[in-house]
Amino acid sequence: MTALSPGSRAQAEARPDRPSVVELRLTAFAVHRRAGFPLGPLSLFAGPSGSGKSSALRAYEALARLGGGAELEEVFPDPVACVPERARPDAQRRRGFRIGCTADGPEGPVRLDVAVQAEPELRIVGERLTAGGLTLLETALRDPSRRSVQAAWHTAGSSPVTRAPLPDDRLGTPLLPLRVAGKTDGQRQVLAAAEQMVVALRSVFACDPLPRSMRTAVPLGAGRLLRGCGNLAEVLWRTRSECGRRHGLLVDAVRAGCAGPVRDLLAERQPGGIGRIGGVGGTDGTVQALLDRGDGLRTPLGRLGDGELRYLALSLVLLTGPGVLEVDTAGEVPAALQTLTVLADGFDRDLDVRQREGLVRLAARMCERGHIRLVGAVSDASWAAGVGGVTVVDLEP
Repeated sequence: MTALSPGSRAQAEARPDRPSVVELRLTAFAVHRRAGFPLGPLSLFAGPSGSGKSSALRAYEALARLGGGAELEEVFPDPVACVPERARPDAQRRRGFRIGCTADGPEGPVRLDVAVQAEPELRIVGERLTAGGLTLLETALRDPSRRSVQAAWHTAGSSPVTRAPLPDDRLGTPLLPLRVAGKTDGQRQVLAAAEQMVVALRSVFACDPLPRSMRTAVPLGAGRLLRGCGNLAEVLWRTRSECGRRHGLLVDAVRAGCAGPVRDLLAERQPGGIGRIGGVGGTDGTVQALLDRGDGLRTPLGRLGDGELRYLALSLVLLTGPGVLEVDTAGEVPAALQTLTVLADGFDRDLDVRQREGLVRLAARMCERGHIRLVGAVSDASWAAGVGGVTVVDLEP
């Protein structure tokens, strides 16, 4: 076994056990050009309307979905909107955009950069995966008439690289485990870096609670929270009985952010009628969420304000995890080695001062534990300056 030098040992010990995205790069995407944004466990993009907050979160979500193996058309239904406004087409009338990120973890920092052609047809025209100054995977469009890119990955065997075609409608990095044998040290390095990037990207939950969809009763289903949180009552029906400790923490958070006394937060089945499921005196198969005020009064969530509902939903997201949220995790990797990243556009929308400060402090506590990260967008982050662990990314219009 080779002994590490003191400096190398300290660097290895400093590497996080859970892979996570620590930088987002928007080389040419929407309003962004040559932009690189550092990301901590809790990051807030701040700036006025039009400064690119939503674009940054959209790029992050796109990378996450590509890392999970999604096709380009699914990820970019309107690719032209991602092209910088002043981007000029080349002689072949081609325009596109470039995005990338860095994922830190046991393998050290690993960089992924992707070039996407939006016009005249959507396709990936270039991808590069690098670590420690070494290019581990590189793809390029050699023949525009073929629906493939030429890929070359590091081998470090009798041949320095291996070349093969890859499809141009999806990311090459998550395909490497199917293509790389892992017989040489170089191939194993490629596989480890690709796995770290994919694990860092895949566990992402984009969340934008819509109060109007949270006010009515909903049918029982899988009990996994959707992006708009419209099925919050269904999720509460499940989580209240499955995890009393986390439900107690949620009730404490709701008590701090909602007006009036709060003894409990619960969901109950709605009464049925003749001809409905359960018949007379039965239930109609739906559940409604309520606040138990502690004096016999139960307030349906439909009576709460928009800010209270968004605060409640985001608190639930922060206090649960992949098993409760509608998120595609890397099933082959133990949960203890994964980090869930919540993307929250309009993180402070409709919240009053007390609610937004309480929510960011809750987020800071949860992110400090390492199993969850949050990237949010706010119009102004000055109110979060005094909260430890918050990385503020100020955007100029």
